[in-house]
Amino acid sequence: MNFIIFDLEATCWQGRPPSKVQEIIEIGAVMVDGYGDEISRFNRFVRPILNTNLSAFCQELTSIRQQDVDRAKTFERVAEDFQDWGLMLDEDYLLCSWGGFDKKMLIQDSLLHKMEPDWAEPHINLKQQYVDLKRLRKPCGLKAAVEREGFDFDGTHHRGIDDAINLAKLFVKFLDDWVY
Repeated sequence: MNFIIFDLEATCWQGRPPSKVQEIIEIGAVMVDGYGDEISRFNRFVRPILNTNLSAFCQELTSIRQQDVDRAKTFERVAEDFQDWGLMLDEDYLLCSWGGFDKKMLIQDSLLHKMEPDWAEPHINLKQQYVDLKRLRKPCGLKAAVEREGFDFDGTHHRGIDDAINLAKLFVKFLDDWVY
């Protein structure tokens, strides 16, 4: 089995106006085999269709520029590329993310683009499992968890590919402890 450790970035606004629907603007992922060895990486920007202009808050938080998403493919095309990449070895896979937001967004954007959302399974929430594993009182953020485990946080926090790379460090460290 291969593990696809992934992170999504989505459109966002300071205070998140209730009339706005978030859409995925980046998919970053690292594929790891059952031994914890990295096989491949995937990183694509996604062009939103409902709110096409990124807020200044979103650009500052993610470091994703308007021109990055303007030049990108729409979700259905990027999702197809992601699925093809994830299945490139014709092996079973397990999607792994930090929290439930990423799975929720995959399903939401699949439905928005009239795609079947079944490819968002199987999935495990590493954030919740980390809380249980470490017997924490409350969940912590990805950056805090990475640093807590003695790793440097490489890259830019809130960039899909960088968050996925850092999450993969945690995943591999506790490879035999995750429940799936």
